[in-house]
Amino acid sequence: MRRLISILLQNEAGALARVAGMFSARGYNIDSLTVAATHDATVSRLTLVTVGDDAVIDQIVKQSRKLIDVIEIEDLTGGGAIESELLIVRLHVADAALPGFVACLRRHPRAHVVEIVAGVRTVEYAGSGVEVDEFLAELARVSRPLEFARSGTAALPRGSAPRFDALAAAVST
Repeated sequence: MRRLISILLQNEAGALARVAGMFSARGYNIDSLTVAATHDATVSRLTLVTVGDDAVIDQIVKQSRKLIDVIEIEDLTGGGAIESELLIVRLHVADAALPGFVACLRRHPRAHVVEIVAGVRTVEYAGSGVEVDEFLAELARVSRPLEFARSGTAALPRGSAPRFDALAAAVST
């Protein structure tokens, strides 16, 4: 099962390597990984997507909590998060395929063409990982993608109250 995990960690050299090393040492695969500083420059949010059953994910969470740089870790799977991923895809669209390409873009209003050069179109699309997969599959029925880049998933827990402020206060004391 696809699992979405959010980790708040100290923004220090080697923190990402320690988390990735823990996954590698235990044979866990990371399907998607994004890391960036939060509104507090001393803390980064690492969002990763992996596959595993409840026992595997529980083990990942427990082992990650033991890492010195990890402030908090949360499994956001099951609708407990707002997530987004960016896709940039380049494809050659033949004249005969143009109506199908335009129809595909209309069905996905968050997709837009950012460049057209000699029949090659570059499209940008943002959505959940599942939505990006579906969009790519639909595009592939119209034309073969020449290349694409995906940003990886960024996610935040649902709700109005930021849980991070309490964690930041605990770290700074």
